[in-house]
Amino acid sequence: MAVDTVTMAALVAVYLVLTFIIAYYAYRKTKSPEDYLVAGRSSHPAVIALSYGATFISTSAIIGFGGQAANLGMGLIWLTVLNIGVGILLAFVFFGKKTREIGQRLSAVTFPDLMCKIYRSPLLQYISGFIIVISMPLYTAAILIGGARFIEPTLGISYTTALVIFAVITAVYVIFGGLIAVMYTDAFQGTIMFVGMTVLLVLTYLVVGGVTAGNAALTNMADLVPAALGAQGMTGWTSMPALGSPIWFTLLTTIVLGVGIGVLAQPQLVVRFMTAKDDKSLNRAVLVGGIFILMMTGVAFTVGALSNVYFYEHAGTIAIDAAGGNVDAVIPLFINEAMPDIFVALFMLTLLAAAMSTLSSLYHAMGTALICDLWGRGRECALSLRNHQAGIIVMMVLSTALAFALPVSIIARATAMFMGLCAAAFLPAFAVGIYAKRPSTKAAIASMVSGAVVWFLWTGFVHTAEAKPLGICQALFGVPSLLPLPWSVIDPLVIALPVSLVVMVALQNHYGNNRAPEAAVPAG
Repeated sequence: MAVDTVTMAALVAVYLVLTFIIAYYAYRKTKSPEDYLVAGRSSHPAVIALSYGATFISTSAIIGFGGQAANLGMGLIWLTVLNIGVGILLAFVFFGKKTREIGQRLSAVTFPDLMCKIYRSPLLQYISGFIIVISMPLYTAAILIGGARFIEPTLGISYTTALVIFAVITAVYVIFGGLIAVMYTDAFQGTIMFVGMTVLLVLTYLVVGGVTAGNAALTNMADLVPAALGAQGMTGWTSMPALGSPIWFTLLTTIVLGVGIGVLAQPQLVVRFMTAKDDKSLNRAVLVGGIFILMMTGVAFTVGALSNVYFYEHAGTIAIDAAGGNVDAVIPLFINEAMPDIFVALFMLTLLAAAMSTLSSLYHAMGTALICDLWGRGRECALSLRNHQAGIIVMMVLSTALAFALPVSIIARATAMFMGLCAAAFLPAFAVGIYAKRPSTKAAIASMVSGAVVWFLWTGFVHTAEAKPLGICQALFGVPSLLPLPWSVIDPLVIALPVSLVVMVALQNHYGNNRAPEAAVPAG
């Protein structure tokens, strides 16, 4: 590492100073619980788009999924297509406008609070809040790991120190500034991410000989696919796996569908819609958000795959072998070895921005779920800023502890797990709730519970990627999975979401028309 520590430390210091200046400005604007929880419902379109994108795209996308692209190839580009079509266009136009309108009309301040007031059911708020509090720390821990994995070799500090620094520094401005601070700093950090990823794409093609030469070289490396991956259906880094093979199912169901669909019902993203002043603000945010997502995910997946060309030409091995078998280490290693010294520093700031922008949103969502939706629901304490600050601290400590316990190569999988659970549990009830004239409370509860339960059962007893390391199925039944291929490689989302959807539609048709006229729900 040739960039001297003093230069690196100076760049980080400037970045942190600017971040805290922006956060302090936001803190001064935070005057009420509504400011703290939904940014005063008056955010600028560009701030909404960049905050949404920076929250969605984190170190898990850049480090975790970039590493997966190095391992499995450019088939991950289909996730970029889904991210833009579903995660931006469909999310903002189909879900965003109705969420904003209903959230403002019902004075909802969190996703569980929105579900409670739509369905007039405190039980739904508890269920939603509980799912957030038990699942979001996993995703948060993955974000912490992604940033720490890069900081460790770049700054030459320990992995433990990197994790703690990420956790504490980010938590500070979230605790004091609330969602206004989160969104303003997200916009600043998103700008840094956009610049960093654009430069990364250009430099990567330069080090592999250009667009045509680099892509051709990667295509010609198909015979270097490891035997273990080839046996599971991988055909090369520029082609899709064999149809119906284990890797094909993993790529399609876990990575593409799990993340591509899961984005629609993530609580920390849904809240962004409730910060918009009007529908025009959401319309204007679509273009900015689409371009941002294209550059974030598209570049990460392209660079990850092309890193194989660099490592083969310079070390005679493919990327995953150069990284010692750890997919989460591929992108950090590639950046440190292949990029100019000054870019290593710039990319460190890119990853800092990516990690902090997502972490801040997750801290806010978890803290408010713990206080507003579980501990203080229906009571005055639910809107206490001091209590929410305490909630954020509790969830930050829990997530950091979990990050130390998770195994290697976990970033992309933990991200897909969280997003898959969100879709299975929340998406049908959320979609019906914002569009049906008389949404059924019984249908929503049954859908949410069935989706979550089926997801957990499939994760623990069928999907080998999680069931095997968890060991529950092995301990109870003597086998790592209860079902053979291809079921054991089909992501839980593909099973749980249809179950949740069928339950929601069937019970909505049965109970929906018998619902009582709308009544007010206590705040909280």
